[in-house]
Amino acid sequence: MSQRPPPHRRPPGKGRPPHARAEAPYALYGLHTVAAALANPRRVKHRLIATRNALARLGERADAAALPLEAEIVEPRVLDRMVGADAVHQGVVLVADPLDDVSLDDLAEARLIVALDQVTDPHNVGAILRSAVALGAGGLLTTTRHAPTEGGVLAKAASGAVDLLPIAAETNLSRALAALREHGFTAIGLDSEAEHDLEDVPVGDKVVLVLGAEGKGVRPGVRAGLDAMARLTVPGAIASLNVSNAAAIALYAIGRRLRIGAPG
Repeated sequence: MSQRPPPHRRPPGKGRPPHARAEAPYALYGLHTVAAALANPRRVKHRLIATRNALARLGERADAAALPLEAEIVEPRVLDRMVGADAVHQGVVLVADPLDDVSLDDLAEARLIVALDQVTDPHNVGAILRSAVALGAGGLLTTTRHAPTEGGVLAKAASGAVDLLPIAAETNLSRALAALREHGFTAIGLDSEAEHDLEDVPVGDKVVLVLGAEGKGVRPGVRAGLDAMARLTVPGAIASLNVSNAAAIALYAIGRRLRIGAPG
């Protein structure tokens, strides 16, 4: 199924500075990640470096003749030196600029948004982005500080979702959530010790799901502006889940209640 391209992103150098910008350009790697970046017209691309086998596999995903760059054919050890021998590059690297953030208003048309309150681990954020795309979310909201830089590790964990999901970054998360509530969103935070189950809290027509960093959770000042705090009721002995796992389950549960992806 094709993905709707993200909304227009700010031109470089204009408006609010992007959050946690990577040094431009940087290396994206992995077949899914590179394929999504190549297909994104808003991604500024500089070099495509690949093994012959990886280039053939990229061609299976899209018309190789339509690739925006001519590939530089190399041996795997060249890519190992570029991104590190431990990185699972799958034989392909794309050197590209990081994307500009979208504005908060660009997210207002979505029905389901994920907001991250100082979640800093790029593996977790990447996994959340991947789940958000898979489960029909329309955007991600994060903070300008205490958020991971867009880079190779995050992009690989997201498996292409960085180029498929609009991402907005705001200095004041509480104020941003208040603005989304004015656009008709119900703001629901997750906490394993919350009084109400996620299945029981009212969701309205649009939801922004707020997740905090592991350990400290959603900050008190952010909690104060939410419509509800909710927990995920799980049957096992461990009630607290990794933030990316909790996000996936919660997105699935809320998406079903909002009938996201349902026919008709």
